[in-house]
Amino acid sequence: MPDYSVQQLTSVSDCDAVLSIATKEQQDLEWKKLSLGRQKQQYADQSVSIAAELAGKQAELEVLDSIIAGLPEGNLKVENQNKKIRAEYSIFLLETRRNNYGDVALLEKELDLQRVERELEETAAFIAEVESRRATI
Repeated sequence: MPDYSVQQLTSVSDCDAVLSIATKEQQDLEWKKLSLGRQKQQYADQSVSIAAELAGKQAELEVLDSIIAGLPEGNLKVENQNKKIRAEYSIFLLETRRNNYGDVALLEKELDLQRVERELEETAAFIAEVESRRATI
């Protein structure tokens, strides 16, 4: 258990003031935990769909590359080159989404959630020490 200097609290009102602040912090952390948990679930769901879309666009790009390589110069080749540019842009957008809302972001949310859980544990320990001190005054 951490060693807080609760001996500095000399009255019940001091303890009540500290408990009020700590309880508010605990409520804020509980809200943050709930929010991060929901974000984590959304990112988990999105990472699957983003990965599937990305794989599809990458396959489309490979097909377009092979088609373009076999076409003679002309309108059909230009049309497929334009399709290739759109596919490359879609891949760029999907990779950006993956970084912001996919696997990478999911790992960041998991880390944030673990941090909040540790903060909640520490806040609960702090509240317990202050309550113990309050009981002895």
